[in-house]
Amino acid sequence: MIQLILRLLSAVVIAFFVGKLVSKIKLPAILGWLITGMILGPHALGLVNEAILSAEWYKVIIEILECVVGLLIGTELVWNKIKKSGKQIIITTLTQSLGAFLVVTLVFAGIFYFTGVPIYLSFIFGGIALATAPAPALSIVREFKTDGPVTKTLIPMAALDDMVAVVVFFSTISIIAANISEQKIPMYMILVIVLLPIIIGVVTGVLAGYVLKKHNTLPKTMGLLIITILIAAGVGLIFNNTVLPKPVLNFMLIGMAFSATFSNMISEERLNEIMSGFNPVLGISMIIVILNLGTPLDYHLILGAGLFTVIYIVSRAVGKYGGAFIGATVTNSPETVKKYLGLTLLPHSGVSLVFTGIAVSTLIGSDPESAKIIQGTIAAAAVINEVIAVIVAKKAFELAGEFNKKDYVELCESK
Repeated sequence: MIQLILRLLSAVVIAFFVGKLVSKIKLPAILGWLITGMILGPHALGLVNEAILSAEWYKVIIEILECVVGLLIGTELVWNKIKKSGKQIIITTLTQSLGAFLVVTLVFAGIFYFTGVPIYLSFIFGGIALATAPAPALSIVREFKTDGPVTKTLIPMAALDDMVAVVVFFSTISIIAANISEQKIPMYMILVIVLLPIIIGVVTGVLAGYVLKKHNTLPKTMGLLIITILIAAGVGLIFNNTVLPKPVLNFMLIGMAFSATFSNMISEERLNEIMSGFNPVLGISMIIVILNLGTPLDYHLILGAGLFTVIYIVSRAVGKYGGAFIGATVTNSPETVKKYLGLTLLPHSGVSLVFTGIAVSTLIGSDPESAKIIQGTIAAAAVINEVIAVIVAKKAFELAGEFNKKDYVELCESK
């Protein structure tokens, strides 16, 4: 075990320096972390091998760190900041999520109809496609200190998008499984998967709010925050591994609900003080979470990507961008939101691979050929899309004129 931990630590250090090098050529550090994950993962050099990825201690660490990364979303969900744009965010979340689902489903329904592939598979593709992986975009927000209409819309949307994705995907897979598969997924699980992480986060966030209200020394404050995060993640782990039939809880959602709750219980000044001190922990957590996204990606799939993969990437991008544009137009959002929000929503790999794994395990017994189509298409798309999407998302923030605005905005608000 010690050897495996040393391997992981070595990979994190390498990812950190590769991220710095990538930043030197004006690309986001996250791209370096992702590529490092692919190169050091089991499909290439194998420094982070299957023994690490399948180890229970590693899965626990990743789930705790995903909870930590959720603080990036939750600490922005302060009611006084979002109440004016709440309607806009909800409508645009629905249009961009369902836009991706509808476009991908319709495109593949047509293709599968003429190629003899079961048409129900198009709905699974659509269900997988609507999910957005928030960590890559949040990493760019943090690295380039972005602020403005696109950033303010994206951050709360990252939380809502996950909830929509869970509802649509699990509804779809439950209906299909009930008709063709031996592995039935009960419908009540949809509500459990959506609501349980929020309930855990809110309850433990109330505890955190009470203990963090009082001004303490920075070390004591950080200690209290870390302890309460571990409590939130620990409760999630108990439910995930002992109560639920399979581990499906979204730990980033737990972290989001946890931090949103305590952020609304303390003063803005206190919140800024806490998050400023917590930044180093957040930075390391982000590197490890993104590295984990990269390690299962097989770069060989880029060469073997077929027509389905290309169509999937393009149709998903059209659905996301078109849906975001429609939502932003209907809600009279700023021009930059209309033009660029959809481009920040393209990162996909983490959530898509989880959904793919569930879909494959559901179909493998009754329809193994369809399971192979899903696995091959989405796995290849995850590799290609993630590299392209990170570059596109970074460019979108740049074109929106939101780089290096965070410090300036905070300075103006403090005066």
